[in-house]
Amino acid sequence: MNAAIRLARRFASPLSAFTQHRSLTIELAKRDVLGRYRGASFGLLWSLISPFLMLMIYTFAFGRVMGGRWPQVEAGDTSFSIILFAALIVHGFFAECLVKAPGLITNNPNFVKRVIFPIDILPWPLVLSALFHTGTTLVVFLVLRWVMDGQFSWTTVMFPLVMLPLVVLCLAIGWLLSALGVYLRDINQVTPLLSLSMLFLSTALMPIESVPESYRWVFEFNPLSFIIDQARAVLLWNQMPDWLGLGRYLAVALALAYAARYVFAATRKGFADVL
Repeated sequence: MNAAIRLARRFASPLSAFTQHRSLTIELAKRDVLGRYRGASFGLLWSLISPFLMLMIYTFAFGRVMGGRWPQVEAGDTSFSIILFAALIVHGFFAECLVKAPGLITNNPNFVKRVIFPIDILPWPLVLSALFHTGTTLVVFLVLRWVMDGQFSWTTVMFPLVMLPLVVLCLAIGWLLSALGVYLRDINQVTPLLSLSMLFLSTALMPIESVPESYRWVFEFNPLSFIIDQARAVLLWNQMPDWLGLGRYLAVALALAYAARYVFAATRKGFADVL
């Protein structure tokens, strides 16, 4: 009976970690957001300034070389900066979750040593904090698009639904990498490189049609490419999302989230000994 209960807990819904400790999760997310800018002169304004500066850098570095590869840029419908910015919103969310996930447990050993603290909620504040920055970046995007192109897509309201499968995938990444990061500290060195490679090997910088056919499978296999394409569809092209594709993506992400939480539950007993 006890074994069955333990197994059920390991396969508990990924959402239950949030619903059972909602207030604590939100407070931890607030602490993460405010702690990032504590002591900075501009405070939370950096959440608006940073994406704008990032856009300027990437536009300067890649605009002249890759801007012409986009039919919409050649036709004068929009600018390369706006097309790129839509992709950076998606990648920025994913990169923040990926890079921080391995340190969720190792950076909070006091939580592990408190028996009553539900450490399985730690990926949730990470994702909520990343979503906050995604929201501020989206505001910057909408303002810049209105200023530069004089346009606004009503399908932008679909953007949260486009991001939902990626949110679930990032929760899975949070549980898996936070557990593995306790035992394999080298993961902290790998994730920044992985994040950068997933940006350059996705459709963020160029349309899939510009990639040689022999290498397209790499871009198509990248989990960011589909979400980036769907984000552009709703943010730029006034198109409805690919509901079937998003549904399949969400199903796979949910399966991974269940598996990752099982791994987390199975390995958490050794956290305190290693830390």
